[in-house]
Amino acid sequence: MRALAVFRMALGVLLLADLLALRLPGLRTFYSDAGVFPRSALAETYPAFETWSLHALSGDPWFQGLLFAVAGAFAALLLVGYRTRLSVAGSLVLFASLLARNPLLVNGGDTILLTFLVLGLVLPLGTRWSLDARQRSRRPEGSGSIDTYAVSLATATILVHFGCIYGTNAVRKFQSDPWTSGVAVRQIFHLEQYLTPLGSALAEFAVLLIAINWGWTALLSGSVLLLVFTGRARIALVAGFVTAHLGMAATMRLGVFPFVMIAGLLLFLPPSCWDRLERVLAATELGQRAGSGLPIGDGGGPDGDPSESRRRSSPSEGVTVSRCVRAGGTVLVACFLVSSVLWQIAALGVGTPLADSLAQDGEDGGEIGSWSFFAPNPPDAYSWYTVEATLESGETIGVFPRGRDGGRLDRPPDGTTAYPSTLWMRYGTDVRYADDTYYEPAAEFSCAHVDRAVDRVTISHVEQSVGPSGPTGEPDRQERIEYAC
Repeated sequence: MRALAVFRMALGVLLLADLLALRLPGLRTFYSDAGVFPRSALAETYPAFETWSLHALSGDPWFQGLLFAVAGAFAALLLVGYRTRLSVAGSLVLFASLLARNPLLVNGGDTILLTFLVLGLVLPLGTRWSLDARQRSRRPEGSGSIDTYAVSLATATILVHFGCIYGTNAVRKFQSDPWTSGVAVRQIFHLEQYLTPLGSALAEFAVLLIAINWGWTALLSGSVLLLVFTGRARIALVAGFVTAHLGMAATMRLGVFPFVMIAGLLLFLPPSCWDRLERVLAATELGQRAGSGLPIGDGGGPDGDPSESRRRSSPSEGVTVSRCVRAGGTVLVACFLVSSVLWQIAALGVGTPLADSLAQDGEDGGEIGSWSFFAPNPPDAYSWYTVEATLESGETIGVFPRGRDGGRLDRPPDGTTAYPSTLWMRYGTDVRYADDTYYEPAAEFSCAHVDRAVDRVTISHVEQSVGPSGPTGEPDRQERIEYAC
């Protein structure tokens, strides 16, 4: 129960961080009709998403800001554990709607976080270390024993689902020559669009990157042991994965993905870790106020929601509602488990349209909502864009990248100059081979952001081939669109 409680808190923090640090700065650019992907482009390329996304109801920035605020409120409620199931449901609906509003920005971490929220609907996330639990403990019927474990199809599913993500990726690594020859990580660390300045600096340490290649492959190969090991052995394995993901966060621009995986790893920590945490919290003023060991009582609901006990107060109605809820939850979890298994089978290369799609995602670096994580093969090139504006006076100026002539082919000196943000990097990676449906809004956006009278803009895509030792050959520039402003 304590692992589930910390997992709930981690989900709340991740949703808030993703919303405030990653997406809010790009609200107007990526989620409004004034940006690079208006609703007209969404309706043409992803009509189903345009129909179901709440964020597609209006293209005004104020409307997107309102939905961002509501989503932030639900995430905050999830963090503190108030009306936990309602906060999970609200967060799930708004997060799914946000991803559907601009699918070009979705990566594997987003889809994994989405699956965690789906399973959170049927997990007892609010029974410990929450406002729901605190309120239950103050009621007369809440003086029973403390629940310490949760055993159900849902708890089994989330552990197996998470372990399969690692296991499937391990199998795909062994289908790859770069990974089995030890050079994949060296090649990845020359894909400058993904790198932070620290990642760019590490690209010169070949021996270290070869060691990381084999260490990560070994960790993935042992991921099944997360479901087998107990005690200190499991703690050591979890610590290895956490260290690896923190290293990814420090060296690569992957958004919240590394921290989503760390949140899932929290579920595998054994009781001894939470015993120690409770002792530490008990010695602090915050822990004493929170009451870290609060019981929830035998009459409480599965997530500590007082409304659950009120529903049970009527014998006939309460039993009927409870059975319907349990039956619905079981069906939801069973469907999720089947879907997850089919997804993982497809990821292993079984000949299906889904498998072909995932294979293409893997070639592109696994950044299009899949869970391939640069498998089976890392990309063999990275890219960036140049935007030139031809002024009404006839003069041509470089608009992007900022601070350089827009027509130059020089490699960006480090990963921070290829794209101005993680969202720009995801967007640019997804549209590099697209048609004018995507490029026309981007060109119009560029026209509006030049502070001089512009006649037309030209957007070009520049691709640089790389190998384990660095860039190979000369950059290849291809014009994508010339647009009259």
